[in-house]
Amino acid sequence: MKVLLAGASGTLGTALVPMLLASGHQVLGLTRSDRGAARLKAMGVPSLSADLMDADGLLAALKGHQADAVIHQATAIARAPMFHRDLYATDALRERGTANLLRAAAEIGARRFLTQSFFLGYGYRDHGPEPVEEERPFAMPTGHRAFDRHMRSMRANEDQVLGAPGIDGIALRYGMFYGPEPTTRRLMSMLRRRMLPVPRPSGTTAPIHIHDAASATVAALERGHAEQAYNIVDDRPVLFADYVRALAAAAGAPEPVTVPGPVLRALPYLHALMVATGIRVSNAKAKRRLGWRPAFPTYREGLGTLADG
Repeated sequence: MKVLLAGASGTLGTALVPMLLASGHQVLGLTRSDRGAARLKAMGVPSLSADLMDADGLLAALKGHQADAVIHQATAIARAPMFHRDLYATDALRERGTANLLRAAAEIGARRFLTQSFFLGYGYRDHGPEPVEEERPFAMPTGHRAFDRHMRSMRANEDQVLGAPGIDGIALRYGMFYGPEPTTRRLMSMLRRRMLPVPRPSGTTAPIHIHDAASATVAALERGHAEQAYNIVDDRPVLFADYVRALAAAAGAPEPVTVPGPVLRALPYLHALMVATGIRVSNAKAKRRLGWRPAFPTYREGLGTLADG
């Protein structure tokens, strides 16, 4: 297939490009920066400069181009989010950026559209011991203004894609990215300086190695079913405290400081992620329907690749 990849020079896009090429697909990358275009050129991929928030500019950039499929991996996350405001630009991309990219997909003749969704659309709360599967309610209102802004954007993203007429829409609910990527490196740097604590009590999260996220995306492009969402996560959940300690060991950092969970309330989003949320996400559907298996079944295998980090 000829694939238009939005966010091609970003965290997941950079891992995804070589896998798409290795699978025999052609890639046209969308990026917002000259540096991103240079990175794609070095990978042997043609690129176009366009901002997904500028509908007219996006359509103008794509004029005369055609593609079989569009993959939406664009975000505006420049660092590990700690405050709700750190996600507002990405919220806007999920809403208006997705709408603009769907319009562009129709213009270039694409019949397949994959979008990046997020496992915490199930809710920043304790979900109990049962596995969370795709049939669970997703991105429901909470009554909390800041969280509802994120939920509204995740719901808008998925609703637009899964309900787009004439397009096979697929949503990939990725876990928390880790691996050889910028956010993991920043967290490792913080741990070396003892700036990232271990909370007590600790929440439970669902990680996914960046290369496993990319391989699942290729599998969904080739074998995913229209109007379906898939959880893309490791085989097992992890206590955030255990993850932070393992990341410190991979970074060669000292043992992290342990702090009472309420201390992190000064960083509201980080507190919700590391302390308040307990979630055990199941990847059974992706394994069964996509024929996909993570190369790094748990964070322990995945962090082993970062030992020289």
